[in-house]
Amino acid sequence: MLGSILPFNEETADRVSAYCEKNSHGIPDALVEHWEWTRTRFPDADKMSSRLQGSWMIFTARDRKPKRILEIGCYSGYSALAWYEGTRDTKAEIVTLEYSPKMIAASREAFKKYGVGDRVKLIEGPAENTLKTLEGEFDLIFVDANKDGYAGYVKTILDQGLLSANGIILCDNVFARGLTIGPDCAPWLNDHVRPYWNGCGQALDKFSTGLMEDPRIDVLLLPVFDGVTQIRWKDGAQRA
Repeated sequence: MLGSILPFNEETADRVSAYCEKNSHGIPDALVEHWEWTRTRFPDADKMSSRLQGSWMIFTARDRKPKRILEIGCYSGYSALAWYEGTRDTKAEIVTLEYSPKMIAASREAFKKYGVGDRVKLIEGPAENTLKTLEGEFDLIFVDANKDGYAGYVKTILDQGLLSANGIILCDNVFARGLTIGPDCAPWLNDHVRPYWNGCGQALDKFSTGLMEDPRIDVLLLPVFDGVTQIRWKDGAQRA
């Protein structure tokens, strides 16, 4: 196959997603419960990662065995719970940042319910501020917050040396439902949310372009989920 993406229509994409989920090790029952709770409670629950993406997080954490994880954007706590599950053996410290009072309350409720407070630390406030208060290095950093903040967040991470020598940054939703690539790439998106995602797409296009100009890092943008960008230090790069 010379291309990188099969030309699925919306119906086929749903079938492929279901097939992948059926033939992957799923998320634990507690995560399924929390995913369903979030989906039914919050009208903007499409901001939450999918169940398959939760499996990917757990798999990735088990594979990379990070000692410290940083998450920018907690939402209801689903992804933090997935990172926790994926690091049960390594007992990684997980720091997650969230700005919304509503989602802070939801996350704290979830972390208490599922007993993850021994390793999950939620820091409240705008990430552009709280990021600058962090010390030490993180082996895995997951960025899934306001899309117009991605460029600043990643720059701060790199400038402060928050990414460990062999660490990785994973930036979610860099396709902005397809609108990063072009306004005609998401015909299925309804008019109610299209202006929001169109703005996200414009910001993320600038973000992706800017990454390619940073000589310190290697970048790989993958057409999985809603687009995931992987970032690592170049071998021999000068770190902060």
